[in-house]
Amino acid sequence: MSGKLFGHLHTITKHRNTVMRHCFKAGLIWRGLMHDWSKYSPAEFFPGVKFYQGNRSPQAREREVYGYSAAWLHHKGRNKHHFEYWNEWNGKEQGERVFVDMPCVYFAEMVCDRVAASKIYMKKEYTDSAPLEYYRKRTDIGGMHPDTAARLDHFLSLLSEKGEKAMFAELKAYVKEGKKKEKAEKKDVRIRLKEEKRDMRRQKKTSK
Repeated sequence: MSGKLFGHLHTITKHRNTVMRHCFKAGLIWRGLMHDWSKYSPAEFFPGVKFYQGNRSPQAREREVYGYSAAWLHHKGRNKHHFEYWNEWNGKEQGERVFVDMPCVYFAEMVCDRVAASKIYMKKEYTDSAPLEYYRKRTDIGGMHPDTAARLDHFLSLLSEKGEKAMFAELKAYVKEGKKKEKAEKKDVRIRLKEEKRDMRRQKKTSK
């Protein structure tokens, strides 16, 4: 058990440190510092030790045993850099699941996370094409917003073709522009809500 405990602790810490370095390259200082702290919580850490294998995520083995991974359910609900976090019901009477396009900061953190995971589990066999190959072969993009999926394919393809330096440079620029765009969109929403409230007050006055 002690071998699994220290093996798992070493793996998740090495992964977190690798993601942190990647996030710093993309200009995501805070996201790098905060990445994956939930993996040290009892709900995730102890299943990780129990199902530790070293060459793949313990959650994969947990799914084989139970048919699902409780650790993963805990993890994805607390970490916004997973696309599985970004789904919602549309609120209509006959509700349909809506897949939300990921905000730029969490999207970029996801890219950093995927590259780091490939490095940690593949070790010396890692190449810059590995994250793209894993994404195209083993990711269920049916649960991902189409724009998020296309953007992820683009950045992982860039990594495969031109390497880390080019990919992280473009990712950093994407985050910078994305923050500006999202800020402007939030401002537009606030203005629209204020106008709606003003219209509602006017309607109440005219109805009296």
